Formats: sequence, structure tokens, C-alpha cells
Amino acid sequence: MVSAVRLAKRYRTVTALDGVDLAICRGEVFGFIGPNGAGKTTLIRAIVGALRPTSGTVTVLGLDPLADRWELRGRIGYMPQQPALYPDLTTRRNLAFFAAAHRRRGDGADIDRTLAVVELADRAGDPVRTLSGGMRQRVSLACALVHEPALVILDEPTSGVDPELRAAFWEHFRAMAAAGATVIVSTHQMSEALMCDRVALLRRGRVIATEDPGVLLRSGRATVELWRDGVRTSVTLDDYPSQLPGLIGDGVDRIEVTLEPLDEIVLRLVAGDKR
Repeated sequence: MVSAVRLAKRYRTVTALDGVDLAICRGEVFGFIGPNGAGKTTLIRAIVGALRPTSGTVTVLGLDPLADRWELRGRIGYMPQQPALYPDLTTRRNLAFFAAAHRRRGDGADIDRTLAVVELADRAGDPVRTLSGGMRQRVSLACALVHEPALVILDEPTSGVDPELRAAFWEHFRAMAAAGATVIVSTHQMSEALMCDRVALLRRGRVIATEDPGVLLRSGRATVELWRDGVRTSVTLDDYPSQLPGLIGDGVDRIEVTLEPLDEIVLRLVAGDKR
């Protein structure tokens, strides 16, 4: 669905992307994670054809996002980090406008269904300027989904959204992937990263890891506390699945294992510590 080969983008003295290689498959929920300035938004903009790479190539649904932008328009949904809406139009009219811009008429059923997903049916007739920041975020997501695209690219889609609605959004993302769509999500939330099929960790414009987040989690360190004959000892293991059996022997009364959180694993990788 998306392929990048040696993709680079430079702005004078700043290198935003530095030789990115990436392949995202149909039906995946794929996450971009990394600190601010790592290149996540620049990579998304290259995928949707919003910028011209300095070098390298990117292919989306088998097409060039710049040369074939008109053909791709109806097949991609894009939610930018900052909502790009028409504040004087109502929520419903914003959805109708973006459906038409993506070459889909957007009948009432399409719009009603999408408004239900983002739980804004009761605010359909309100001008967007009267909505809160979190509600505008939900309208922006709806505008990316209303034309039922094959590829959905979401830059921080749940920013300002309450936990209950965030869970509902992710349930919808998983349902879209199960139906064959591909969902790309940029997020700072490690709990959301764990809900992706795979994640790409970016640092200084480079992809330093592409992995199942569960595998990343299992690769973390573990703190093991052992009670032997009433005496407690604590050990830190770099590879606890293989090292833990060697610690368990006769006389162990109790054992507790605390796994390193995913955010700490990511921080170590970003800092260049792969131990």
C-alpha cells in the first residue's frame, strides 16, 4: 500500500528525512512513533503528496503521490495534526465539502454514519467555530473518513479526545483494517502504539526500528525480585525470557517480574542505547 525507498527531504541546513525505507501492507494498522522533530509529520506529508522529496521515492497504492495526485485523491483520507476546517460552515457541511473534494458526493447516509462514529450527530448543524478544540479534532477525523478511503493517514488523531471516545476510535480503526483498509497513525501515546500491528520508530529523520510493538515490549529489560529463604534480592535482566529460568532454582519462595514500559524502551532506542 505504501513504499518508501531512500526517501529524503532537506530544508537548507535541516534534514527532515534521511534515507527512509518503509513498506506498509494492505489491512495493517501502522504507527509512526518518535519524539517531536523526528520526521513523522514530514513523512506523512510525503506520503499524501503534500511535499516534494529531495531524493528517493515514495509509492502509494502503486501510484506516485505527486504525479498521480488526482487519481489518488478519492482513495486516501488524511487528517492533519492541526484541523483544517471551514469554521463558518456547519459540521455537516464540512463533511459534505470534503466528501466532494475527494470525488464522492457524500450522500446523507454517508455523512450520518460518519457523524455517528465521531459522536457528533447532535452537533451536525452547528458552525465549527462554536465547537471545542476536541470536537474540532473529531470533525477533522470525520472529514478524513467520510469518503471511505482505502488508505487513511491520521496525524495525532486522538489529541484532546477523552479516553472513552479514544477507545471507540481505535475500535473503528481496527474494524476498517479488518475490512481491508490500511490505517497509518502518528501518535505519542504508547498505549495507542501497542494497538498497532507494527510501528516505525523515527529518530532524526531515520527509521531506527520497524517492529510489532509486542516484540518491542518483550525486548525490554525486566526487574526481577526474588525471595529465597526469606531474603529478597533484586536483579535487572536485559533478556529476561532467556535469563529468567536460570534464576529460578531450589529455595525460591516467591518471584516478581516488572517489565520495562514501552515508553522507556522507546526512549532508550531514541537515545541510541540498544542494550
